[in-house]
Amino acid sequence: MKQMTLAVAGFDKHERATRKAAFLARMEMLMPWKEFCALIEPHYPKVGNGRPPVGLERMLRMYCIANWFNLADEACEDALYDVAVFREFCQFDLGQERIPDSTTLLGFRHLMEQHNLGAALFAKVGELLLASGMKLSGGTIVDATLIAAPPSTKNQDKARDPEMHQTKKGNEWHFGMKLHIGADSQTGLVHSASVTAANVHDSQQVPNLLHGDETRFYGDSAYRGKAQRERLRGIAPRAKDFTNRRAYRNRPLTDADRETNRRKSSVRSKVEHPFLTIKRLWGFAKVRYRGLAKNANRAFAMLAMLNLNKWGRPLTGEVRPA
Repeated sequence: MKQMTLAVAGFDKHERATRKAAFLARMEMLMPWKEFCALIEPHYPKVGNGRPPVGLERMLRMYCIANWFNLADEACEDALYDVAVFREFCQFDLGQERIPDSTTLLGFRHLMEQHNLGAALFAKVGELLLASGMKLSGGTIVDATLIAAPPSTKNQDKARDPEMHQTKKGNEWHFGMKLHIGADSQTGLVHSASVTAANVHDSQQVPNLLHGDETRFYGDSAYRGKAQRERLRGIAPRAKDFTNRRAYRNRPLTDADRETNRRKSSVRSKVEHPFLTIKRLWGFAKVRYRGLAKNANRAFAMLAMLNLNKWGRPLTGEVRPA
């Protein structure tokens, strides 16, 4: 058997910070733990005659790990035993205590869902960022993305999730839900969001995605049309319509129309960045739970963390270097 070195005992000569560790160190600095815990604390179990509850902040940290690394409840428990940086972030010491089991994390997640605390975290982050000096411009970009759900009926109920639906995109059918967001046209900050079944048309959610003080409204051709312009006048009377022009069967786009669309798309591209992080980097391309409410809670919580990750530096009191 090969002789072990002192590295096994923690004296690592060639240690370096991993990307996981760097990301967690950044989020440790950016997350407003005190404010988040104050939102959850009124609903969190109190110390009584039974087993004392795990500390609220540590459960919130576990919940964040599960979302950032796309882990199921059981997988999150196992990961905390396996990965030292996860334990360090969640402040668990295996020499003193066990990791809370997956049922405990399940109960915390259900508490978040029952009281719509994901949406509360999203609203709190927006409030903190605006209070720290961040300002919304007059432009809002709206868009939606599909989150897939299992289409199979090989389950206990012999049926697909009744709250999810299918929709056609291009020549392909997709089953699941939609995440709709409204993002600031200058910063890309997500200031509003909604979750629907996949068969709800993108334009129907516009009233939930605008703050009302817009001077410019950006969207793809799905948000164009007479009914949409009338709806926009009622919500944001000062907003000019900067949605992309659409080609019709007997009226193709001119070169000038294509150039105008390209200029608009250079602004609209900011709305795709949140989808990249949530779906590709954090793994929320497929739903993990049945029903819209549970998945909506996860989506709002992830948007809150996304805004912190991108724009939360002012909350730390740091000054950006010149």
